[in-house]
Amino acid sequence: MHFFFEKKEKTNQNLIEQIILERYHQYYRLALRYTHHEADACDIVQNGAYKALRNCHTLKNPALAETWVYRIMLNECFRYLKQPQFLSYESMQEESGMEPGVTEDSYENIDLQRALDTLPAKDKAIVILKFFEDKKLEEIAEILEENINTVKSRLYRSIKKLHSALSADSNQNLCSGNAFPYGKNGGGI
Repeated sequence: MHFFFEKKEKTNQNLIEQIILERYHQYYRLALRYTHHEADACDIVQNGAYKALRNCHTLKNPALAETWVYRIMLNECFRYLKQPQFLSYESMQEESGMEPGVTEDSYENIDLQRALDTLPAKDKAIVILKFFEDKKLEEIAEILEENINTVKSRLYRSIKKLHSALSADSNQNLCSGNAFPYGKNGGGI
């Protein structure tokens, strides 16, 4: 009987290893969306892979292994967000995209990223999984262990919040005079 459990554990371990190797970049992108730092995203994926392999014996249904690993990675992202964040001078420069002594512009959709960061963790997860990871609503519900109708309503609510936040940002830029090079009245010459 002991041999049967060892064989099942080895089969699960091989399956988990295969899933992690095949989807490593997908997990990395997911983590990067939460952390905004390459090193932290790598740490999250590494920790998630370790936990998945360490606990592969608890996987009851191998058909759900992919969802199980995805859930572990998502929980690692949530764990990262709960940790206190300490910033060094180097990490602040890295976050702004600058190296010491170098001033170079790099374009990212900063407004969208800031708007995403205002959402609660689960709502943010739904938006990321749907629009950045191209997951179906059924898959998202399975990964987050939520009812599909709950996922739909959170997604709809999150989209409205993002739309409002992004609209407010663009309106603020227009009202502050940034959109008018010659002053608010358009004159100046």
